[in-house]
Amino acid sequence: MKHFFNRREDIVTEALDGLLLSTPQGQLARLDTYPAIKVIVRADWDKSKVAVISGGGAGHEPSHAGFVGYGMLTAAVSGEIFASPSVDAVLTAIRAVTGAPGCLLVVKNYTGDRLNFGLAAEKARAEGYKVEMVIVADDIALPDLPQPRGVAGTLFVHKIAGHLAGSGQRLEAVAAAARAAAADIVSLGMSLSTCSIPGQAHEDRLGPGEGELGLGIHGEPGAERIALQEAAAIVVTMAERLSAAMKPGGDHALLINNLGSVPPLEMGLIARAVLTSPLAERVRLVIGPAPLMTALNMNGFSLSLLRLDEERAAALASGVGPRAWIAPVERHPISVVPAPNTAGARTPAKVGEARATVDPAAAGALLEAICNRLVAMENELNRLDARTGDGDTGSTAATGARSVLALKSKLPLADPAATMAVIGETLGTSMGGSSGVLLSIFFTAAAQKHGAGGDLPAALAAGLERMTFYGGAVPGDRTMVDALAPALAALAKEGIAAAAKAARAGAAATGGMTRAKAGRSSYLGARDLEGIPDPGAEAVAAVFETAAATMG
Repeated sequence: MKHFFNRREDIVTEALDGLLLSTPQGQLARLDTYPAIKVIVRADWDKSKVAVISGGGAGHEPSHAGFVGYGMLTAAVSGEIFASPSVDAVLTAIRAVTGAPGCLLVVKNYTGDRLNFGLAAEKARAEGYKVEMVIVADDIALPDLPQPRGVAGTLFVHKIAGHLAGSGQRLEAVAAAARAAAADIVSLGMSLSTCSIPGQAHEDRLGPGEGELGLGIHGEPGAERIALQEAAAIVVTMAERLSAAMKPGGDHALLINNLGSVPPLEMGLIARAVLTSPLAERVRLVIGPAPLMTALNMNGFSLSLLRLDEERAAALASGVGPRAWIAPVERHPISVVPAPNTAGARTPAKVGEARATVDPAAAGALLEAICNRLVAMENELNRLDARTGDGDTGSTAATGARSVLALKSKLPLADPAATMAVIGETLGTSMGGSSGVLLSIFFTAAAQKHGAGGDLPAALAAGLERMTFYGGAVPGDRTMVDALAPALAALAKEGIAAAAKAARAGAAATGGMTRAKAGRSSYLGARDLEGIPDPGAEAVAAVFETAAATMG
């Protein structure tokens, strides 16, 4: 498929420059961190109110940078096409626009976005910034999916949060309203083709007589393939599924979103089909049809509905600066006027100063024993992971352990909070992948809790809470959390020996779990998982066993 571009490496930065050059002067600016860190900000921002920051991979234009401006986003952080922006990019945006009132991060429910925005939030809190985060998970395509995707319904949250922040509301109120709105959004997409990425070979997985229902905004496969049929029949199917997922009663706002390349003529036809279906009886406000959150050139559309109250309706209708936003209209019947020949016409807190002193020699010996155990298990964990994943868990854990060992002589071992903060920073940059970010979140949050006066078990529990919040995994999902959660619970009540036993029991239990709900194992069937413990949980159990043996 043909595309207009110069160099593949420059597509995103040149597109953002085009936005800046075509927006009235004085409205938007970019941080001087180009091209490695791509952040678009309001040029008139003075940090006197709550900042609202969003972002994600490029390819969804006009989202996200197109919605930066008065009444919506304060800043947008862009990654490359369909790639989450880095932790450093998000943290740079937070630092650039956040004043004393704080900031709200609005994040779509994809692992990369959750983790990178989440770690940036934790780092910002450690620097003294007030940061809240809302995760939007509005896609109903896969009802049994424990972590639904965030799709075009995210724009409702951008608009509501931007309005409340611009009105001078406190961070807590803006975050609460954004979270409540996110919980009341349902979305579903439909496409006749997959998207193509400039500079990459394109293969359309759909046959000439097929469409795809419930696909995502990154070109990922839909929930099901359906036979090509009349638009009205497709809309009926979508309306039925959306209605089943909506809470009973109440008025709603409807967003009709073009995913990239549906001609305006066909989008008008789709709008008619939706607004003359039984679903329309629950619609009060209509936004679109328009390309608002696209998937490059995908030949598809999505429907998103938000349950309304008067505050939300006022927020959606309030004026904004970004030209990409389409002001909502009240749903109404088609007006008909007489022909001429007839009569008549007619929108961080920093780590505390309290320092718990421990024996640095003992702490160093414990740290060294744990790291050496993980390094020694590299091949064993890789073999285990190869049976259910991509075979690199051991190497990832060993890399993190070696990086910590290399810093041992420089660690403030007498100060557990400071040590955990350094470990968190180290793992976030050395391990790579989701596990590195997850453990970095764990240690960063634990350091803050311990530094603020919490004892070690309470601090580690706080780290687990943050890790599961951003990562999404809970006990029973067949991840390292299945060993870590019971171990920390036992540590708080009975000590390290009990924690080691609980971690081992938790790891063993993953071998009997025939369905994974997170990580690469979630793509496998029961036959491929049965009897094979999760390698991450095994690593956690080994850590606690080593700690128990070392501490006596």
